[in-house]
Amino acid sequence: MNNIRSLLLLCVIVFSCKVKVAKDVPSYINSTNSTDTIKAVLNYKLYAGKLLRVENFNSVFVTARNVDVWLPKEYDKTKKYSVLYMHDGQMLFDASKTWNNQEWKVDEWATKMQELNKTKDFIVVGIWNIPQSRHSDYFPEKPFMLLSKKTQDSLFTKAKENQSGLQNGKLKADAYLAFIVNELKPYIDANFSTHSDRKNTFTAGASMGGLIAMYAVCEYPEIFAGAACMSTHWIGLKPNRWNPVPEVFFSYLKDNAPDPNTHKFYFDYGTETLDAHYVTYAGKIDSIFQSKGYTNANFRNIKFQGADHSENSWNKRLATPLLFLLGKNQNAK
Repeated sequence: MNNIRSLLLLCVIVFSCKVKVAKDVPSYINSTNSTDTIKAVLNYKLYAGKLLRVENFNSVFVTARNVDVWLPKEYDKTKKYSVLYMHDGQMLFDASKTWNNQEWKVDEWATKMQELNKTKDFIVVGIWNIPQSRHSDYFPEKPFMLLSKKTQDSLFTKAKENQSGLQNGKLKADAYLAFIVNELKPYIDANFSTHSDRKNTFTAGASMGGLIAMYAVCEYPEIFAGAACMSTHWIGLKPNRWNPVPEVFFSYLKDNAPDPNTHKFYFDYGTETLDAHYVTYAGKIDSIFQSKGYTNANFRNIKFQGADHSENSWNKRLATPLLFLLGKNQNAK
């Protein structure tokens, strides 16, 4: 009898050590077996819905960072939701919390689109950037490696001299995507009521965030069905006359843009401030995707006359990519 009791006690101890339920987990999500803790964000001003946060999400691939999860106000664990992974997560929900007092108004547009029954039900995962490494985290590595070693070194040297972008001499976009695919997405799918398949998984960002969103779909076409790439920073660096970067991005897309039957890409650009530098590349982007078999049903590249490079510009047109990617009966197969 004592042996049986000892065995039962051992089983209880083992199980307790294996399953660590995070403290303060809101009742409307599933229990988590991660040591990361999900907590409700109480000091944000939201249009609607609930905002949760994992502070300093642990990763073996990248520097730990906050991850925010926005849920619709009628979030129901008995339903399944598509997922939109967004970059620069600290800029999405509340202008009073951002460095420039601007925001994407993601909670507002996501709420309106779903309440009007224009899109599928979806949640938003906002991945915070690390300011010191944002550029190297978001700069697509494989296109950069198409440059000659001499050109790469020259770009790193200039960046260091100007203290801009690539000054640390290392790119980490592949590691950043590995973090999302191998650590973050499994965590989200385990703890929220999601459709985990490709046709319900999307990514979005602006500027350098637009580049990494594009790169994510090309590198992981089995994971992501589409990307919204707003004010995509095709020049990759600060504006200058000599810039070989756009051409290697285009060369990469020619070889790696995924099947148009199963994927969708949304691009856009303004005409003012930094966006003015993107106008010249619009025709090239159109040509590449048309040559790959993309049509108006699965590819957009829209010009917004007078729009500048800012969250205030992006929030005014956010409904367009949301409807394009997540509109009912419009998702990729």
